[in-house]
Amino acid sequence: MSTAILLLNFGEPATPEREAVVSYLERIFFNNREIEGDTTEAEARERSRELAERRAGPLIEEYEEIGGSPLNGQARQQADALQKRLRERGRDIETYIGMQFTEPFIGDAVDAAIADGHDRIIGLPIYPLCGPSTTVDALEELREAANERDFDGDLQELSGWHRHPDYPRLRADAIEAYVDREGVDLHDPDTALVFSAHGTPQHYLDEGSRYDIYVTEYVETVAGLLDIDTYELGYQNHENRGIPWTEPEIEDVIERVEAERVVVDPISFIHEQSETLSELDVELREEAEDEGLEFHRVPIPHDDERFVGVLEDLVEPFLADFDPAVYQFRQCQCRDEPGTMCLNAPFE
Repeated sequence: MSTAILLLNFGEPATPEREAVVSYLERIFFNNREIEGDTTEAEARERSRELAERRAGPLIEEYEEIGGSPLNGQARQQADALQKRLRERGRDIETYIGMQFTEPFIGDAVDAAIADGHDRIIGLPIYPLCGPSTTVDALEELREAANERDFDGDLQELSGWHRHPDYPRLRADAIEAYVDREGVDLHDPDTALVFSAHGTPQHYLDEGSRYDIYVTEYVETVAGLLDIDTYELGYQNHENRGIPWTEPEIEDVIERVEAERVVVDPISFIHEQSETLSELDVELREEAEDEGLEFHRVPIPHDDERFVGVLEDLVEPFLADFDPAVYQFRQCQCRDEPGTMCLNAPFE
């Protein structure tokens, strides 16, 4: 069986052209239209365009400041590394990247996989923490695209995977390596370790998403690996619609830190992007320094070879056709689609 592995992600504009940024934002706002209540599709599209036009200016400035987003390029490098490793083991596979909000879109990746003659597609969202508008929506878009194209092969979906034992270990190692380079002692009482998670509208949590539970579980794990008892957690929120988001906000956390320095680790990301290079490295740094804090931000270990190993482990049961339960996979409870497997579902 010839297999296409589709690595699904958010996507970001690689360059700061206005129409590209507006279209990107418009797709995001439309994708999250349900949080504003019942409305017609036409009304939702008009509202999404309005919000996108409003948000575009500041985001364009961010992209200009960081020289465009490196997310798509780093995603391609990860896909290439996974393909190389699996082919070296004799697997007949090809990797593709599919983005929710920029080219190449998820549908484009499905088209390419079908055109290349693959009769099995494995969808793997590259989100360490499963969320409704990221992991779940990406998989739903994948299945919809496969159905629209009458794909009659085998479609397999993987969702949450932050519990893979190697993943928190490699992130903890990245923190330790960084503070060693910076000459910072994490156990110094004047050093505060702050985990920064991507925020989500409260609406999704009220509807049953366990994203905040996964975040809390994950930071407890990494802190434990670092032998850190005291740490802070804040959320990077994008409050464009005037609705409640996850709390506490990362800016509020920085304001209340009682230390001389902060070490910030962006736990929701596996690529550098505007949320890390601009929101943290520029905006949050300014806020921290205004509070008199020395600011340190842990780089994303996007090119760590062990991360490719994590991805390899995740797809291995499906390539080798053995019971995914052997690797602790269970039916996903965040996505109500039979056969969607994850590492996060509780044991029954």
